[in-house]
Order: sequence, then C-alpha cells, then structure tokens
Amino acid sequence: MDSKMKRTAVFFMTAMVLMILGIVIYTNWDVVEKRFLNKKTEQTVTSDSAQSADENSIDRVSGQVDDDLTAFMDDETFFNSESTLDKYKPAGDKNKLSIIVTSVEQDLRVQVVDNDGELVTGESFYINVEDNGEYKDLDQDGVVYIADLKPGDYYVSLEQISGYKVPDNPTKVKVKDKVEYVAINDISLLIKTEEEIDAALEDTAVNGADNDADDTENTGIRKDGNAQFGIDVSKWNKEIDWDKVKEAGVQFAIIRVGYRGSSTGALVEDPYFEENIKGAIAADIPVGVYFFTQAVNEVEAVEEASMVIQLCQDYNLDYPVFIDTEGAGGDGRADKLDAETRTLVCEAFCSTMKNAGYDAGVYASRNWLNENLNADDLDQYITWLAEYREAPLYQGYYQMWQYSSNGSIDGIEGRVDMNISYLEE
Repeated sequence: MDSKMKRTAVFFMTAMVLMILGIVIYTNWDVVEKRFLNKKTEQTVTSDSAQSADENSIDRVSGQVDDDLTAFMDDETFFNSESTLDKYKPAGDKNKLSIIVTSVEQDLRVQVVDNDGELVTGESFYINVEDNGEYKDLDQDGVVYIADLKPGDYYVSLEQISGYKVPDNPTKVKVKDKVEYVAINDISLLIKTEEEIDAALEDTAVNGADNDADDTENTGIRKDGNAQFGIDVSKWNKEIDWDKVKEAGVQFAIIRVGYRGSSTGALVEDPYFEENIKGAIAADIPVGVYFFTQAVNEVEAVEEASMVIQLCQDYNLDYPVFIDTEGAGGDGRADKLDAETRTLVCEAFCSTMKNAGYDAGVYASRNWLNENLNADDLDQYITWLAEYREAPLYQGYYQMWQYSSNGSIDGIEGRVDMNISYLEE
C-alpha cells in the first residue's frame, strides 16, 4: 500500500473514532458536565442549592449521583460511617416530642417523651387539659401529675415550646372513676436508678422486728418438718456467691426488686436486683421478690406493683411477690398513714400482682401487723411474718416466717435474714 492510501486509511479511522467519541459524549452529556465541567462550580453552590441536590439526586447510602457510579469517590465523607449514617438523618428527630397520658383513678399522668421514647427533662413544659386549664412541669422531670379530676373524656395537649416540635393534635384519654388493679404499661419511664437519686435520703427502711426481738432468737439454719429454709437479700448484702449459698443449704431466696423513696417518692430499682436474681436462678435456687413501699394511696401502690411486674417479666418466680410495709425512720412519706389507708395500699399492690398472674403477699413485723394494718382484711394473701424469737407470739395466720436478721451464710458477708416457708412447693 502506497503512502497516499495509508494516509487516507488513517484519516478515515481517526474520523470514525472521533465520531463514536462524539456520540458517546453527546448521549452522556449530563454526566460529563457534572463529572468534569461543573466540578469547581459544585463546590461553591449555595447551601440551598446543595440541599436541593442532596434531596433530589444523591443516594446517600450508595454514593451514586444520578447515573454516575463513580461519584462516591469525590465524597470525602463517604467511607466515614458516622458521617454517612448520622449526617443524613432527618434533622430535628431528637426535638420531636409526644405525650403519654394515663389514668388510674380520677387523675392523669402526662409524660413528655422524645422520638426515642425517653422522658425529656430539664424543660418547663406546659400541659393543657381542655376545659381545665394549664399545668406546668414544675420540677422539670418530664412528668405532670394532675389529681382530683372528674371521671370522663379529656383532651390533653402539649403547649408549644421553643426548640421542639410538639404534636399537632390533642390526645384523648378517659379518666377512670375507680382504681383498677391493672399494671401500668408505661411505668418503665418512672423507674430510676440509685445514680439518679440520693439513696441515703430515700432508702431508709427501719425494721420494726428488731425492736421486738428477744434473747431466744435463733440465728442458725432451722429445720422445721417439711418447711423450706431460705434467705432474703438486697443491696445491703452486696456481692453474693450464689453457688456457695446453694451449697450451704439455702432452699429459696426472696430478692428485693426495689423501693419507693421515703422522701421524694421516686421508684428506684435495687442496684443488685438483676445480679441477685440471675445469680440465684443460675445456682438453681427458687426465688421470690419483695418491694419496700412508701405508697400513700392505692394509685401509688398500683405504680409500685407495675414496676415489679416490669422488672420481673423475664424471670420465673417460684415464690410470691411481697409488699414490704414497715417504717422509714419516722419521717417517711408513708409513716403517718392510718391502718385503713395502709391496708388499702397493700390490697391494691397485691391485687395488681394477682391480676398479672403472680402470687402475692405482705411482709410485716408482728407489731406492724397488729397496730398498723387491718390484717384480717388481707387474709386472702400470703403473710410473711417478721418476729425474732424462738417461737412467734403473733396470733394470726402466716405462711412464711423471718425468724432472724442476724444469720450467717457461706457466700454472703455480714448479717443475713433467715426465713422458714410453710408454703407448698
């Protein structure tokens, strides 16, 4: 082939390549423009334009821009999981509020929660109850309690507050005429840990049985026919080696779930509850639980029972759930209750537990049963008597007996409460 023909062939081949390239560029012009020509311009667009582009053209998970499969390589934050996953979450979710409204008896409890269902604290929220006015969250704990309402339907709304988005429509709720002994589903929002309260001020139970003890108290392990020997424990017993406890002959354990603060009335979980119940069950020791009450009415008793149900729902209890009713040093919020009111508190607690499928009972000293309760009104429930002597003087019927608070068990340091159960297994 002569040189002239070679030049002609090269020319046509070059023209063909340029034509094909031109067709490709033409058909993909939008991508080329965004990928190369407008690269610097994209870096200087206004925030409004950038936001529009984000919403309309960018897949934030894949990093794709329209049909450009390589656009993610220019996004310096794409491989940063925090930037990728968190940066593009819808703004304002944490500030989106809602309310949970419940009624136990002629009352309303309004809880202000965020988008994650957590109580929002530190704000002075205003709650509007239609035809009844506004109520302020004075202590800024995210909860507003409204008492003495007439039974019927109410519309409850959260007033606008700067920095938050509140529900557009009010919540309709029925205020109950009489207390129903049914667990409160959203009680978990009210349960606190000891890190959130002043435990020295709140956990002040005083065992009245100590004042009635005599020198006949038996501090060793008792065997009484077919009765079972057991212990009861709380945070005061600290770390427990449950395998050693089992080997020592303990046949059951009653574990404190928590208490109501004797000053503020806060519902507080015992810091060792979960550790103790899991440890006892793992050691194959049958368990029950108890709760130290400072409820001043039936409504609060239902709250306490609801807390127990919430915290025990994942465990199988072989022994009853007890309400521990005793003094709190004389200054406790429930110390001055009359016997009738205190009996109603115990009734409300036990009925709520029973309606939830649990066996229930009352723990009290002999003097407390005789002087501060109408024990006959509670005889449908299990009585756990505390009386520290060789043989109880209590004339009533009881199914469990705490016969000492000065026992000793391998696996537990310090004093241990010792018990006998006459319950059928």
